[in-house]
Amino acid sequence: MKIPVIRKLVTQYSVNELQAAEQALYNEKPTPIDVEGDDEGEQLTHIIAALWIKNDMARNNTELGKSLRNYTQKVRSSID
Repeated sequence: MKIPVIRKLVTQYSVNELQAAEQALYNEKPTPIDVEGDDEGEQLTHIIAALWIKNDMARNNTELGKSLRNYTQKVRSSID
């Protein structure tokens, strides 16, 4: 998981574009948007994170930085 990649996806693409990329990966097809990552698993991780953050921003009216921190805290707590 690379934070700069997630931040780029959140700022450059809409929810619909991210969902289309997510579906493309699930269907083993090329993504319609540029998603950085070492492999398809990492690309999917970046897309899912970006979607979560965009939804958090919309739902809670928060800025990108705060939603990004919320996401990383959620990931950390799931690992502990």
